[in-house]
Amino acid sequence: MEFKEGDKVELIIGVQTALGYTVLIEESYEGLLYSNEVFTELEEGMRVEGYIKKIREDEKIDVSLRPQGFKNVIDEDAEKILNKLKDKGYLLLTDKSSPESIKFHLQLSKKAFKRAIGNLYKEKKIILKSDRIELVK
Repeated sequence: MEFKEGDKVELIIGVQTALGYTVLIEESYEGLLYSNEVFTELEEGMRVEGYIKKIREDEKIDVSLRPQGFKNVIDEDAEKILNKLKDKGYLLLTDKSSPESIKFHLQLSKKAFKRAIGNLYKEKKIILKSDRIELVK
């Protein structure tokens, strides 16, 4: 197997199972994309960019739609939030917002959202208010 964990690959979405979606990796290998890591609509036959998450001992491959590694993920999530903020200047989301609301507006998990806004706050790029997040002017 020529892959290693973290590699960027092309995925073709297969059938949805109880665990997630079967995928075809680089049109050669089968893999699994877990449902709890999917924050966008997927359809069978759809081609998407993905990443090798784990190559298990039984040679089965777990994949993700997000790059692996804390720094890669947090930068991508923070950029997504900043782009939304640049459109309106604020977001009506906070760390108390429901996971469903965060997923609907940003296609992020609540955990990823909180990590990204924490990072943006430390970098003094956003202001956290009780009912919203604002872009620092």
